[in-house]
Amino acid sequence: MCPERHTLSKDERLHGRNDISRLFAEGKFGVAGSLKYCFRTGNGLSYTRIMVSVPKKLFKRAVKRNLLKRRLRESYRQQKELLSGSKGTDIMFVYNTKEILTFKEIYRLVGQILTKVQKP
Repeated sequence: MCPERHTLSKDERLHGRNDISRLFAEGKFGVAGSLKYCFRTGNGLSYTRIMVSVPKKLFKRAVKRNLLKRRLRESYRQQKELLSGSKGTDIMFVYNTKEILTFKEIYRLVGQILTKVQKP
């Protein structure tokens, strides 16, 4: 018997102008350390979708922005079972500091966010 794979498919990525604007209009915003987040429950789907943003204003070089986005997505991918009870949630993560955080720090912050999203 194979253990369940923790993947992040294209369906689990939040994209499309209408979905993103609905998230901004109806979502709840919060801050956890160096990450801002916005989430909206009840997207009408049976799975959670995420969006990751690292502002160009903070990191001019695409290499650093991509590194941080990869770390954020991987942190979510490894911890997405924390949201197993809530179906159909859209979440946006926004990196909000000029420091390059380690993977462990980002992992901890993403875990905090997911537990906050799970509660309400």
